[in-house]
Amino acid sequence: MLRDALLVAGKDLRIEARSRVALWQVLPFAMLSLVLFAFALGPGQLALRQAAPGLFWLAVLFSTVLAVQRSVAIESGEGTRDGLRLSGIDPAGIFLGKASAVFLELLVLQAVLWAGVTVLFGVHLRTPWLALVASVLATIGLASAGVIYGALSAGLRVRETLLPLLVLPVVAPVLLAGSRAWAAAIGGSVASGVSWLRILGPFAVAYLVLGLVLYGPLQEAS
Repeated sequence: MLRDALLVAGKDLRIEARSRVALWQVLPFAMLSLVLFAFALGPGQLALRQAAPGLFWLAVLFSTVLAVQRSVAIESGEGTRDGLRLSGIDPAGIFLGKASAVFLELLVLQAVLWAGVTVLFGVHLRTPWLALVASVLATIGLASAGVIYGALSAGLRVRETLLPLLVLPVVAPVLLAGSRAWAAAIGGSVASGVSWLRILGPFAVAYLVLGLVLYGPLQEAS
């Protein structure tokens, strides 16, 4: 399974590196969202600093939808999904590979986004390890849930509009817990941040296990 996952993840990442969709579309969209959110709040520096974790994670969630749509689109060509099914690759390996590719793309996106938050809002992390752990757990959950619902909508003509409706309500706990954990990392409140990790951790594990179990049947159904 791990070998299959590496093959699929490598394939997806190579395609992204050549097409540069993430570089020229997803990343600018995320940064533009951040700037527009800042305009909506107004010029008050205190309000911007307080809202920074929530704005950051909202931009990440919207970008997750684009990244997952791109992951689905890679295999939307005629016969591509059938060829993947007939290749003998373990469906769990396919899920793990696609989720890993989305995971890595989102981590890079978050690094760039937080640099933007630091410059625009003047916010700095007092407990970086807490923010890093929160990001890793949250991104595992986002990537896993996104790939599951991406597979669920893959065979539908309206997948571009259906996918956000499926994904965004499900990942609302990540928005809440991720924002609070990062707020705790900014304020240096370790105990408060760790309590929110107890939501992100089970969420990530639950969707990772669901994906490993259900991706095969979802792939057949699509």
